[in-house]
Amino acid sequence: MAAGGKSSRSSIHRYTNRLINEKSPYLLQHAHNPVDWYPWGQEAFDKAKKENKLIFLSVGYSTCHWCHVMEQESFKNKEIGKILNDNFVCIKVDREERPDVDKVYMTFVQATSSGGGWPMSVWLTPDLKPFIGGTYFPPEDGIYQVGFRTVLLRIADQWKRNKSALLENSQSIMSALLARAEIGIKGEDSPPPFPEVMARCFQQLSESYEEEYGGFSEFPKFPMPVNLNFLFTYWALHRASPDGARALQMALHTLKMMAYGGIHDHIGQGFHRYSTDQRWHVPHFEKMLYDQGQLAVAYARAFQISGDDFFADVAADVLLYVSRDLSDRAGGFYSAEDADSYPTAKSKEKREGAFCVWTAEEIRHLLPEPVEGASERKTVADVFMHHYGVKEGGNVSPVKDPHKELRGQNVLIVQYSLELTAARFGLGLEQLKTMLAKSRERLCEARGHRPRPHLDTKMLASWNGLMISGFAQSGAILGKEEYVSRAGRAADFLRGHLFDVSSGKLLRSCYQGKGSSVEQSAVPIQGFLEDYVFVIQALFDLYEASLNQGWLEWAVQLQRKQDELFWDSKGFAYFSSEAGDSSLLLRLKDDLDGVEPSANSVAVANLLRAACYSGNMEWVKKAEQILAAFSERLLKIPGALPEMARATAAFHRTLKQVVVCGAPEGEDTKDLLRCVHSVFTPNKVLMLADGDSAGFLYHHLPFLSSLERKDGKATAYLCENFACSLPVTSSQELRRLLLL
Repeated sequence: MAAGGKSSRSSIHRYTNRLINEKSPYLLQHAHNPVDWYPWGQEAFDKAKKENKLIFLSVGYSTCHWCHVMEQESFKNKEIGKILNDNFVCIKVDREERPDVDKVYMTFVQATSSGGGWPMSVWLTPDLKPFIGGTYFPPEDGIYQVGFRTVLLRIADQWKRNKSALLENSQSIMSALLARAEIGIKGEDSPPPFPEVMARCFQQLSESYEEEYGGFSEFPKFPMPVNLNFLFTYWALHRASPDGARALQMALHTLKMMAYGGIHDHIGQGFHRYSTDQRWHVPHFEKMLYDQGQLAVAYARAFQISGDDFFADVAADVLLYVSRDLSDRAGGFYSAEDADSYPTAKSKEKREGAFCVWTAEEIRHLLPEPVEGASERKTVADVFMHHYGVKEGGNVSPVKDPHKELRGQNVLIVQYSLELTAARFGLGLEQLKTMLAKSRERLCEARGHRPRPHLDTKMLASWNGLMISGFAQSGAILGKEEYVSRAGRAADFLRGHLFDVSSGKLLRSCYQGKGSSVEQSAVPIQGFLEDYVFVIQALFDLYEASLNQGWLEWAVQLQRKQDELFWDSKGFAYFSSEAGDSSLLLRLKDDLDGVEPSANSVAVANLLRAACYSGNMEWVKKAEQILAAFSERLLKIPGALPEMARATAAFHRTLKQVVVCGAPEGEDTKDLLRCVHSVFTPNKVLMLADGDSAGFLYHHLPFLSSLERKDGKATAYLCENFACSLPVTSSQELRRLLLL
């Protein structure tokens, strides 16, 4: 578990720097440091050149635990602040606001050190070229690591003594990074064959799979929805094979173990960012919006495939958390909740996990009632503590708590099945379920009196897109109209607050203002590729859930703008950022599906869907060119690009167009639509042919006019390349078609 320094309360600010004028919660957290911070921008660049000073670039985000640690230990230290101010121009960047800046310098840090992470600390020449970098530094020298103070003094001394050597070194580093970052079509590259890519990706995920508790590493363990979605698709394409069965087992087992684990907040709902141990038990306690959006989809799909209500309940749990705790009144979604908080209202120092953990004594006090009908004299606390692994002395291993923040505390984890717990205490299954549910409610009420963790109220277009997909897909699969409605509200929010109608461009971020207002930066940050692809994906998902063609129209409009702003016409695929920003040394193309899928991976599927809805076959060509540009990586290490591997199958197999002809409000139409949503069918798009010849679909897809309702009933057709199967009118016949 990431642990270390503490946050302390202070209402009097001795220092105030330029960050006080920013909107980012992360930058505002540093506005009262003695460090003379600048935001990323021309003012800082000009100062560095004018004074011939090195730049110290610090990148993080507001719910980053180690960022808090480094601020407390170093950036609030007056002496270290003086060293920084005397020798460097100091720039602070919120990685969630400026992923373009983050990616450029993270590429450098990962290429020149043993890894990367946040806070990211990089030293740049006055022309922004990096020459040394790392992540967290302790303030003073230790046995295993040089301290931040020493690093600063050594670098300042080197700049004075060996300036020319540092400049030469930075230039050679940049040349190497430029070569390393090159992704494009070489010669006659073509998309790789999908059976080979899919088989190799499955093999690589299978080899990294952890059999006992699921997941794809020993520890730390991240949820990795991209892996789970690949496994679902692999199963759907190989339903009758042993490998297909194993793929499904790997995905469902991982999702169950995560839901049982401490990474899942059993009291307040939602999922924490990652687990520090093999059992998904002790998490890093921050909660990120992008995880909630993707996991809602993963659990809803698990229900769709398995029919097990357990998975539907977890999806509903995630969406309840987001609706309650991460939702702005205007309709958008906030970015994250912090890991750290004050244990009590009187505490002076924050601790990681303080909001979420429990002592055995607290639980005994909250749940003292005797259990009626139990086989022995026990209290509700006894049953609850048994089921959730609560121990008198705490259940967190000291190995996972090096700074003793969780000593004596318990992170709830489901230790036993409901059946085993019921048998242990001689209870009926329904009696136990009711008892545990009421106990969780009581603990939730008690937790409501604790100081809450910091809430990052920044609203990002990309992560809002992922969350809209979470609500829309879950609503369609679970038959919950309120989820689809919530997705629609969020899409309206994006159009109202993160879309510039005059330019047709998305904006990156907006912020919770005073009262119920939504604020924008003085100079709004333009959207990046990931904003476009996640929002376009969300709009397609929202159309399929709501059948409102307005969302299709906006998605296609945004796809055209994405092509204009980001497409690489020479090497093909999309750049992550727009051209024209002289402060960006590299225009990169993401080549990794990680905790979020890479933008180019999602773009392939979006292009194929856009082509199906619009009839524009140029988009199929673009999808082909992206896959060709990534061909070498897809053939060698598809396990690093599982989302793109899925898209490779969609490209080669051709998307099925499932067309339902019928009146939107007709029960027979709704019956066919429910059937479509009940079957996990990758590589398909759904459209409603409602007879509106002036609508978007009929205008772009003339073949729809030839499709008729059979015997006046709602009728479904399965089409490929705009050629359609024989019509069917019953959900049983449609289900059979979908499973072919």
